[in-house]
Amino acid sequence: MITKLTRSPSVAAAILREGGVVAFPTETVYGLGANALDARSVRAIFRAKGRPRDNPLIVHVPSAEFVGQVAQRIPASARKLMEHFFPGPLTVIVPRHPGVPQEVTAGLDTVGVRCPRHHVAQEFLQACGCPVAAPSANRSGRPSPTTWQMALAELDGRIPCILKGGRAEIGLESTVVDCTGSRPVVLREGAVHLEQLRAVVPSVRTAAGGERHGPARSPGLKYRHYAPRPRVILVDGPRDVPVSEAARAAYIGIEARGFRRRPLRVKRCRAVSDYAKGLFSFFHQCERDGVGTIFCQRVPREGLGQALMDRLHRAAEPARTRKAERSF
Repeated sequence: MITKLTRSPSVAAAILREGGVVAFPTETVYGLGANALDARSVRAIFRAKGRPRDNPLIVHVPSAEFVGQVAQRIPASARKLMEHFFPGPLTVIVPRHPGVPQEVTAGLDTVGVRCPRHHVAQEFLQACGCPVAAPSANRSGRPSPTTWQMALAELDGRIPCILKGGRAEIGLESTVVDCTGSRPVVLREGAVHLEQLRAVVPSVRTAAGGERHGPARSPGLKYRHYAPRPRVILVDGPRDVPVSEAARAAYIGIEARGFRRRPLRVKRCRAVSDYAKGLFSFFHQCERDGVGTIFCQRVPREGLGQALMDRLHRAAEPARTRKAERSF
């Protein structure tokens, strides 16, 4: 298969309407989309990514008006959150409409829905004329792509089209809030953080440990994610990078002074938002450079820092502590 590169949302949408899968930009990361109402097209996403079938997908729509196509009902908490954060980097989990194939929801009776604010994504989704199921446009378990070049490196020859749209603004996946219970629950942290959510719906809470086990209602919970090929180690600052490893190591963080021996590649970030935006592309660059270990500076768990630390911990988590991805 030859992967077509295009800057035209209408060209990409035509390929999707014909049953193809398309990588497309959003403000969070690049997604890999298919017609969410076509089970055969959705299965092509899983084949391209090598994604486990019990890992649900998020459905993308161009506006809140389209949520009714995939939701059996919209709880009051979801409506309030949608009014404030759609379009934007928020996914709400709601009861699934019977017309949504079980391939999208991994057999669950719920579905995650998001309305991205990226202008190219908006044009693409409008042109598709259908809800679009889309995980991140990478091989399963790998760092999410924040540029079309990263998506191409991951999926070249495995998908028919990539819609080019520049670098993702945020660089981390959307916040996911389960709105199907008596109190909304944050299942995955993202750019919309807990304090912002509670300003709209005060009863929003974070997930307890047991709620992250069993059938996953959100992507990013059940399997190892965001992991580059080099080993990832979290540190408090430059002085924690061992001299013995510096020659084949890389470092990313807010601070970049005080190395006892400077690593092969160093990225100093101006702020947490810059860190989040550049993390996955830095992982990609380190792979190309043959880096053996990536040292990542910890940040305070405040605002976007909570989501960033979640991704860093998952990237650094030893594979043996988490189920391996199954390909098929």
